[in-house]
Amino acid sequence: MPGVTRRKLLAFTAVASVFEPTFAEGQGTSRELQTLIATHETAYIALHRIVHQAGRSSHDRKRAARIEEQALLAICSFVATSRGDRQAKANYLLTVEAKGELDLEEHMQAILHAMMRD
Repeated sequence: MPGVTRRKLLAFTAVASVFEPTFAEGQGTSRELQTLIATHETAYIALHRIVHQAGRSSHDRKRAARIEEQALLAICSFVATSRGDRQAKANYLLTVEAKGELDLEEHMQAILHAMMRD
């Protein structure tokens, strides 16, 4: 994932660990996938807050969009080996897609590559 630095990943993992994962909770999913989903949920909320906040620069909006995109790409790239992980990943991505957010070519490529590594 180009543009993802260890610092960004650690920062979002730290933020995600503060929030309880809401989507994958209680479905037999791995802690890793729960963290990825919580990270994306947090990034998605932050992106919308920044986009709608008065006085934010286009640089702030682009940065937030890039972080949200990378968080979603991390979920797409996640190799789901257990039934619970496969189900949680598919359900989450279907929900994201229903909002029109799963729209980049990189998303589909990452999903397909992850399936091949399964």
